[in-house]
Amino acid sequence: MSRRRETTTASPLELRLEALQEATELGAERIDASVGEASWQLLERASMRRTLSAEHTVVGFFGATGSGKSSLFNAVTGEDIARTAATRPTTSKPLAGIWGRPGSDALLDWLAVHERHVLDSPLRLEKKGIFGSEKEATGLILLDLPDFDSTMTANREIATKLAGKVDILVWVLDPQKYADAAVHHDFIRPLATHGTVTLVVLNQIDKLRENERGPVIDSLRSILVADGLAHPKLLGVSALTGEGIDALRQEIAGVVTERGATTRRLSADVAAIAEKMGAGSSLVELKLPAEPTKKALTTELAEAAGVDTVVSAVRRSYRLDAHKKTGWPLTRWLAKVRPDPLRRLNLKSADVNPTLNRTSLPIPGAAQTAQADSAVRRYAEQASAGAPAAWQGSIRRASRAGRETLPDELDQAIANTDIGARSGAWWWPVVSVIQWISLVTALAGALWLGALFAAQYFQFSLPEVPKIEGFPVPTLMVVLGILLGIVLGLAMGVIARIGAAGRARKARKALTRAVATVAARSVIEPVGAEITRHNQFIGALERARK
Repeated sequence: MSRRRETTTASPLELRLEALQEATELGAERIDASVGEASWQLLERASMRRTLSAEHTVVGFFGATGSGKSSLFNAVTGEDIARTAATRPTTSKPLAGIWGRPGSDALLDWLAVHERHVLDSPLRLEKKGIFGSEKEATGLILLDLPDFDSTMTANREIATKLAGKVDILVWVLDPQKYADAAVHHDFIRPLATHGTVTLVVLNQIDKLRENERGPVIDSLRSILVADGLAHPKLLGVSALTGEGIDALRQEIAGVVTERGATTRRLSADVAAIAEKMGAGSSLVELKLPAEPTKKALTTELAEAAGVDTVVSAVRRSYRLDAHKKTGWPLTRWLAKVRPDPLRRLNLKSADVNPTLNRTSLPIPGAAQTAQADSAVRRYAEQASAGAPAAWQGSIRRASRAGRETLPDELDQAIANTDIGARSGAWWWPVVSVIQWISLVTALAGALWLGALFAAQYFQFSLPEVPKIEGFPVPTLMVVLGILLGIVLGLAMGVIARIGAAGRARKARKALTRAVATVAARSVIEPVGAEITRHNQFIGALERARK
């Protein structure tokens, strides 16, 4: 069958079952294990029930010891099928009364009901009106079940098991034990969400005086409402006198002829499981934290990874390189003997393998590790705010999934970021040429003066030294060459500081982007995937509850 056909022909119950299965799968390890197991059991049970007879409605009579359940069963069927006696309990095995046998065997096999009685007398539904008529309620299986408060464990287990399988639940109570806490807390209250497929029968009302019946029924009704049955269907009957039996038959026949009990029962089961799966809380969709929170995460991870150390090294390395290229040639050697901070961090190598390159930054200590962990934890807490505790835990686990590899990923990201470590400024060669020209000029002037001194010493006659504004040219060459070199060197030092600050800012931006990429991959994306899963889960739950 094509997907399109499945979509267009899917019934509301099928859609709810699919939604419950989706929610169960999405909530794996995030919801209570017992609830998840109960959901899978329901899905399996629903699948099996829907493959069995859809023409039969299974009505189960459940009652405590002494409630007259078996007598009521006989009264409804009109035959003495169920064994009744003064000793109790009398029902140890489930007993079936069947109207319309064809197709019932497989269903009863699944219910593990082996004592079966086919009933010939029809159960009729009276229709009142101008054109009065009757409609037979065929396709009914009425079960007399063991007492659910039996001291025999096997009997109690049978009653509990079949309470989860029958289509209609009929709770048979008696005037003496109708308020028994064990009956209500252990059986009626857990199935209170199944009000549409629940009928409560107060049997043995013949034991009550006429003026006692109203107060007892009102009392029972209030208890049922407290149990969670908002609008309980409550009938007063007497299996002994026959009072109310016809009304009970009509109630059962109406349910059977409607043919919707199985669907309503399974729908109630789905709603109950979905309610437990949602832990009874109002689930809301989660969103990833806003951009400022992401930036705060990136900033703290950058600090923990040593970005500040790298930025400082970029600043000092730039100034050192600038001095090597633009400083006074006679003092440049001082810069060459100073260690380059970027080279010491292994961030200035010409041969970089992106998959292997690592920095020589110190291994993160306890303080840095704690800072990174705190940043990740705060991000996860903001992302999971408002979610149930189990989902908050799963979001925190998702945020910490890459905890072991995060330091190495951050280090590799820093190592492979282009921070301009080996690139210089365009003006360095220009200044270097000027510096060398000034040095050559000073040296030429010094040599000229030396030659003049030697000539004078050896009494050579030389032409007069040219002058400018009264100053000998060679003297001016020496003075101006040295002054130009020193002044230019000092000026370039100031400019280098400005350039180093700019280079540091660019490096910080590049490193922050690299850290942000790691944060997104190791923290933000896993958290986002878990949030998406959570939102899909609550969407499926909402569809299952409808």
